[in-house]
Amino acid sequence: MKRLFTSESVTEGHPDKLADQVCDAVLDAILEKDPAARVACEATVKTGLVLVTGEISTSCYVDMPRIVRKVVRDIGYTRAKYGFDGDTCAVLTAIEEQSADIALGVDRALEVKTGAMGDDGAEMAGAGDQGMMFGYACTETPAFMPAPIYWAHKLAKRLAQVRRDRTLPYLRPDGKTQVTMEYQGHLPVRVDAVVVSAQHNPDIALSRIREEVLEHVIKPVIPAPLLDDATRYFVNPTGRFVIGGPQGDAGLSGRKIIVDTYGGYARHGGGSFSGKDPTKVDRSGAYFARYVAKNIVAAGLASRCEIQVAYIIGVARPVSVLVDTFGTAAISEEKLEELIAGRFDFRPTSIIARFGLRRPLYRQVSVYGHFGRDDLDLPWERLDQVAALRREVGMAPVAG
Repeated sequence: MKRLFTSESVTEGHPDKLADQVCDAVLDAILEKDPAARVACEATVKTGLVLVTGEISTSCYVDMPRIVRKVVRDIGYTRAKYGFDGDTCAVLTAIEEQSADIALGVDRALEVKTGAMGDDGAEMAGAGDQGMMFGYACTETPAFMPAPIYWAHKLAKRLAQVRRDRTLPYLRPDGKTQVTMEYQGHLPVRVDAVVVSAQHNPDIALSRIREEVLEHVIKPVIPAPLLDDATRYFVNPTGRFVIGGPQGDAGLSGRKIIVDTYGGYARHGGGSFSGKDPTKVDRSGAYFARYVAKNIVAAGLASRCEIQVAYIIGVARPVSVLVDTFGTAAISEEKLEELIAGRFDFRPTSIIARFGLRRPLYRQVSVYGHFGRDDLDLPWERLDQVAALRREVGMAPVAG
């Protein structure tokens, strides 16, 4: 059965993504000095203004205005004619300490307080919030990601690259991409449509932008076998994209959660990532669910796998873990759930220790996706459980 599915990505100059990068840059700066800090940082941006808000408990000092201005300049907002620049924008902060009520549960898990389970180190900390998180993996791409979001991210990153290296010197920092894949069943067979919206110098002709974006952005990224004569291309479909970034639209952190994850192809629990330290299971729980799902698929135990994990604030062990392979499991669902329960520890402190999450590694994933990043060595993307999983179910080692 033929069907179409679409996902989008945005560049680092998009106002929502600018806000995400500010939050994760603040988080990284704090964790570098105080790995045990509790950070829940958010940001909003508009013409001439960055507002950083949230709850932060730390023993260190960081210069937030300096951090914010560096992020804005790094992205490319360095001139007033862009409608926003890192040297002249106002930076306001509204920060309080983490609630003592929340700290009661996060510092020491309910299981320890009630004697339900002894403190083995991993049991000590409770989840930093309630909620459900999802992780997903499939065999559609080498990164075990759905094809539409995988290629949309590649296009967005390429759009930024040709701006930075001045292949297309008239481009400005804001931009969006969108890819529509045609599927036969669950197999992506071709790209049906590509959308690229690129902020640009007002003096450049639209015909030139369309020709050069096709030549230098789309064709170098999307493999030729996925493109055909029926593929539709939409470059700056409104005809003009000069006013962009925070001048064109207010930006808010945590508003691109679908871009950050699976492009809508898999479910989402609703919690954002950026600006949150790893005791917040919105972040660490989602990272671990992806890790489990990816290792399951890479081990050949399923061709599609979605993991849902749910937590209660102040409780270490998740209230539920659900495995869904959409009928693609190579073994029974019951056996697979037993295998996951026996091999993967979903307690927050265990996740933090396994991935080394109390360190500054977050700004690099605050744009172009937190998952499927084959350009980065991320601990939750490693396939270090594949051999053990195959061995436990009696499958031969992966060749090569």
